[in-house]
Amino acid sequence: MPQVRAVVIPAPKAAVEVREFPEPEVPVGGVLMKTLYSEVCGTDVHLFHGRLSGVPYPLIPGHVAVGVAEKVRGPVTDLHGRPITEGQVITYLDVHKTCGRCWYCLVAKASTRCPERKVYGITYGASDGLLGGWSEKMLLLPGLHILPLPEGVKPETFIGAGCGLQTAVHAVERAEIKLGDSVAILGSGPVGLSCAALAALSGAGFVLVSGAPDDRLAKAKEFGADEVLDIRQTHEPDRVATVRRLTEGRGADVVIEACGEPRAVREALQMVRDQGRVVVVGQYTDRGEVALNPHGDINRKHVEIRGVWGSDYSHVYRGLRLLARFQQRVPWRDLGQNVYSLDSAGEALRAVEEQRCLKAVVKPGKRT
Repeated sequence: MPQVRAVVIPAPKAAVEVREFPEPEVPVGGVLMKTLYSEVCGTDVHLFHGRLSGVPYPLIPGHVAVGVAEKVRGPVTDLHGRPITEGQVITYLDVHKTCGRCWYCLVAKASTRCPERKVYGITYGASDGLLGGWSEKMLLLPGLHILPLPEGVKPETFIGAGCGLQTAVHAVERAEIKLGDSVAILGSGPVGLSCAALAALSGAGFVLVSGAPDDRLAKAKEFGADEVLDIRQTHEPDRVATVRRLTEGRGADVVIEACGEPRAVREALQMVRDQGRVVVVGQYTDRGEVALNPHGDINRKHVEIRGVWGSDYSHVYRGLRLLARFQQRVPWRDLGQNVYSLDSAGEALRAVEEQRCLKAVVKPGKRT
């Protein structure tokens, strides 16, 4: 039986390993995908540190990936009813098994909170099969939503945008940015950069990004930021004062927290104008509590706070359409330049953990 190489996180904080798995039989309605690229994002660092609950270690990481349909046991179709064919370049919504019948799915219309929700590379373990992207091949199970890459969108561009773009689509959707709005984004990682690009494309009159280090802030300018603030060179009160100065003393219409630091939520509440909106997207893991003044920070300011959790099909679909339309204007492809083999996946993980690169990409076919 053919063997497939894949990277495994055996347990929290345990060194990653390359293991071999038997190539799976493809069930009816499934696809065996030859993996071209999978990303290493902040979620994978959280998985390595054991910061997410319900993770079935050992685990094959990589919840976002792109590849070639190698075996299709049909019929398998896309959203429009068009068949997925062997040789086609495809990706997928990493969320699987949302039930479509619970209160969250049917009433709240919040499928990201469905209790039956499973996620490739996160809540499927290695014992479940090749269900993570750090693998030579992946099994896309029946019922998984598969999306062909649009014509003209290369796999390298898709993986450069990756999870950050999908998450940013959700965050900017929640932000409801209006034409001419001033927008402040706290965080200059992949999510923050894509939020800056989408804010500008949404018609924001002014976009500011705060973060570090220098290369990320320079990239923020390329992604549409009008102003950047280096958090290593400024203190929180000074950053708040700068945003107020740039917005005629009022504060930003919209502030998006995309950095994962709890104190940034308080800073966002101080930066936003009265009756403005704060979107919290960076608090994916519990990094502790932060003190707020409910009267001064929220009630008296008449401010609206919205959280963002995960992505659904619409965010992946819209992200692909944005890539097809704006890939020449927004340098998403540049984010995927740090490419690692399966054998060097541990180094890729450390590079992201230590912020030595904006994003790392695992290319299973790359030689060490």
